[in-house]
Amino acid sequence: MILKVALWSLILYAGYCLLLFLAQRHMLFPRHLMPPLTVEEHEKIPSLEVVWIQTRFGKVEAWYLPPLKPSGHQPAPLVIFAHGNAERIDFCAQELRQFTRWGIGVLLVEFPGYGRSQGKPSQASITETFVTAYDMMARRKDVDASRIILYGRSMGGGAVCVLLKQRRAAALILMSTFTSVRSFASRYLVPSFLVRDPFDNLSALQAFQGPVLILHGKHDDIIPYSHGKSLNQTSANARFLSYNCGHNDCPPDWPRFWEDVKGFLKDAGLING
Repeated sequence: MILKVALWSLILYAGYCLLLFLAQRHMLFPRHLMPPLTVEEHEKIPSLEVVWIQTRFGKVEAWYLPPLKPSGHQPAPLVIFAHGNAERIDFCAQELRQFTRWGIGVLLVEFPGYGRSQGKPSQASITETFVTAYDMMARRKDVDASRIILYGRSMGGGAVCVLLKQRRAAALILMSTFTSVRSFASRYLVPSFLVRDPFDNLSALQAFQGPVLILHGKHDDIIPYSHGKSLNQTSANARFLSYNCGHNDCPPDWPRFWEDVKGFLKDAGLING
């Protein structure tokens, strides 16, 4: 009887692991749960340029916001932004316009399979998309390729960290970001090797010597505060700022947040004044 119970327990656990293995990308990238957009957000920003990134699996949308401050004929810095797993670029353009007021361009890159973009989200497809987007923008005459800043929020932190492993960056900003997807395996009582898209952010930070800004909510119940602390301890040149908030309400004070980001970029020598 004991052997039968043990055998059936093993079979049920194996089935549970198989189910999670097959369903994990639907959990990691809940793109089908987001409401449809009724208004084209990019139409509200006259200067916005819609850019299509050609990949092996189809076209992925990106939005480019040019800097508002005139720089003469000099190329400008660029922020490459990656959003969270339950967002689209449509949700983020307005708030990121602050960068353009400092003379920085912003490229919001969509995840494959999200919104109007083709393909399916995975670490491999996201890596190809962001590397292709980086190379495309670095070739533009109005972009200073030596001053490209990577900024990721939540899941977007994983996207910019895989990009960081393959391309140079002048600085890195991570908000509410995890150490790796594998670190969540124990939450679901499964071995970490079953994670198909590990997004190992710790290893990216270990190899990066440039300035890093890490921001995290003290009461984050989705990506615990301890992840932000671990990222900070791993980086050789990090600035860690904590906010009195959770995950989806971070930052709680946008003016303070932008002052923090501005101070970081000034200290990194990427903007003046």
